[in-house]
Amino acid sequence: MCHECAHGWVSYKLGDPTAKNAGRLSLNPIKHLDPIGALCMLFFHVGWAKPVPIDPSYYKDKKKGIIYVSLAGPAANFILAFISLFIEGIIIKFADTQNTLPWIFAQLCYYSAVINIGLGLFNLIPIPPLDGSKVLGCTSKRVMNVYIKYERYWQIVLILCVVTGVLSKPLGYANSFMLNAIAKLIGTILGI
Repeated sequence: MCHECAHGWVSYKLGDPTAKNAGRLSLNPIKHLDPIGALCMLFFHVGWAKPVPIDPSYYKDKKKGIIYVSLAGPAANFILAFISLFIEGIIIKFADTQNTLPWIFAQLCYYSAVINIGLGLFNLIPIPPLDGSKVLGCTSKRVMNVYIKYERYWQIVLILCVVTGVLSKPLGYANSFMLNAIAKLIGTILGI
């Protein structure tokens, strides 16, 4: 929900009222829910929300605008992961984690960080329709031509990558690296 709202908000800040007019500048999860994406999240641990509508014709610089809007979603995920781990660090430092309630809340914060980092990284993969493909497509005309030429096959490629687990190891390593780096930074900030 924050991921999609971030796309719409950045697009709105770049002059595009499309997401706002569609009622999608909202943190209400129902506004962003895609039933099939939610089921895939449940069964395959990878899902999606309803894409926020944008109109790049409003941007002063169309390519830069698309890049900023595309990166906004993963950036929102990484910010949420940082906030979650920061709250977990505060709980660990100041609360009695032997007590059930603080321990449960710390675990929820940890899993929120893991999920948000995973979603942010997954969306940076340069396979259409993921955000990474929009960024790469705007930086290379040749890549954009390949995306357009094989447009009807990319979703099949993505589904096969998810179902076969070919992305699991690289995403797992990247997720662990990022999670540890953020945790180390927060540990330094909080002195834990």
